[in-house]
Amino acid sequence: MSITTETARTDVDLKNLDRFYIGGEWVKPSTTATFDVHDPSTEELFLTVAEAQEADVARAAAAARAAFDDGPWPRMTHAERAGYLRAIGEGFRKRLGEASQIWPRESGVLYSLAQSELAGIPDVWDFYADQAESFPFEEPMAPTAGGSFGMLVREPVGVVAAIIPWNGPSAQIAFKVAPALIAGCTVVLKAAPDGPGVAYLVAEIAESVGLPPGVLNVVTADREASEALVRDPRIDKVSFTGSTAAGRKIASIMGDRIGRYTLELGGKSAAVVLDDADIASASAELSGSECFLSGQVCASLTRIVVSRKRHDELLESLASTFAQVRVGDAFDTQSQMGPLVAQRQRERVLDYIARGKADGATLATGGGRPADLDRGWFVEPTVFGNVDNASAIAQDEIFGPVLCVIPVEDEAAAVRTANDTIYGLNASVFTEDVEKARAVGRQLRSGTVGHNAFRMDFGMAFGGFKQSGVGREGGREGLLPYLETKTMILDAVPQDFQA
Repeated sequence: MSITTETARTDVDLKNLDRFYIGGEWVKPSTTATFDVHDPSTEELFLTVAEAQEADVARAAAAARAAFDDGPWPRMTHAERAGYLRAIGEGFRKRLGEASQIWPRESGVLYSLAQSELAGIPDVWDFYADQAESFPFEEPMAPTAGGSFGMLVREPVGVVAAIIPWNGPSAQIAFKVAPALIAGCTVVLKAAPDGPGVAYLVAEIAESVGLPPGVLNVVTADREASEALVRDPRIDKVSFTGSTAAGRKIASIMGDRIGRYTLELGGKSAAVVLDDADIASASAELSGSECFLSGQVCASLTRIVVSRKRHDELLESLASTFAQVRVGDAFDTQSQMGPLVAQRQRERVLDYIARGKADGATLATGGGRPADLDRGWFVEPTVFGNVDNASAIAQDEIFGPVLCVIPVEDEAAAVRTANDTIYGLNASVFTEDVEKARAVGRQLRSGTVGHNAFRMDFGMAFGGFKQSGVGREGGREGLLPYLETKTMILDAVPQDFQA
């Protein structure tokens, strides 16, 4: 039975939305500028938060710099820092109800999915806390050019600007801030204007567990102030998730002063459907995974590459399956896909749909607003067939529920077509033969390759080839970008290493 969405939506108890969390205090902004956040399902106002200006991000950078240079945080043991991470994780666990309210009302993700997905966020904080005992922050090495004892010491990179998107802020905060903190870094967390709520929630948790002043600072800013943060010489490293266009700018700025950066950028990911694949199963998986966040996921499998002889069969199956998806309010239990984040994003997606039709692709289903929804930023599940891989809908990241089926002559052409993109974030191979999945997968220039499914695994590592990014997030690989490696060559073995 469907719930009433009015009952499902509850109040969110976030305080100090008119302020920033800087230096361990809730400080007043430099201006009265604000961001309004609207619920994508209803278009009603959800939150209003302070908008940071250049002066505000500079204040945050100064607080983080002072905390790193003069504060206790980098001088604590890893075990001491781990205690704070576990406390933050537990604090998030206690506030899962609020976090599960915030995410759908900012991005349009289904409430049911928000509840299940966010339940795992505390485990990320615990995982990085565990690295205090298991990660080789000091590792003995045999010297090869003189000296009696050598070791590699992995030290914090310094002050980190963690710049997160609106579509998955809880996970992005965890996978950026937790490894940075266990490493000994201090952080300026910059939230997106469309998704600031959980950043405030994490700031409240950090305050409640007694995180030392300046270790975590939280602001919400748009492009101009965000660029000022990246340019600030007190920032040693930028960890950014967002568009490739913004990533290019960040890389250029940081490259000018040899600053460190990790970039998780856009994607136009390919699903290679081989001739032995089960078409019905492939269609169900591809259409089902595209429902998550209404396709507003950088790793979405939106380019579906299939042999010409199986194109029509796959197109018909995909169109039939995707057309049956029930689109509706993110808090309605009968909904299988929610809205897009904002009106501007809806207009962007509809513009790409119009371009696809104009370029001669076959619109098999969707293409507009669901007939029964007269408010909210909704778009029908949409499938195009006979798509030219050189066309805009095949090459540009649309960030909406639009699938493109691209016909090719054979398996070799499928691999070439899948790789014919500036991106390389995600991919999948659909086949009944695991050996073939491995062989084809090894040929795909992609940071992740799944088999018969949409896959992402931050527990292993996540990131992209080519213009989909630089570096990796998640797992032990995700800790490395927050560390600098120091080589030490000594004349004797330190007492700690005597056994």
